[in-house]
Amino acid sequence: MVVIRLARGGAKKRPFYNLVVSDSRERRDGRFLERVGFYNPMASGAEQPLRVALDRVSYWTGVGAQLTPTAERLVAQAKKAQAGEQAAA
Repeated sequence: MVVIRLARGGAKKRPFYNLVVSDSRERRDGRFLERVGFYNPMASGAEQPLRVALDRVSYWTGVGAQLTPTAERLVAQAKKAQAGEQAAA
């Protein structure tokens, strides 16, 4: 099964997560098919805390990929932020 999940990166006590599409049998930080975004929980100032390529996420979910609960929450958050940007423009 193909899943969309977070892969951890960054240094000790400074987490950084890539939102990746991978085979569910691969390790959490192992090989992946495509990187579709990132999440930086430690972002401050002008740094961007979340970026998601929503078109690629919708493609992968359309062909059967499953989102983990955390990835689903982050994608919903990104959709809400994008809707807010479009309403403001």
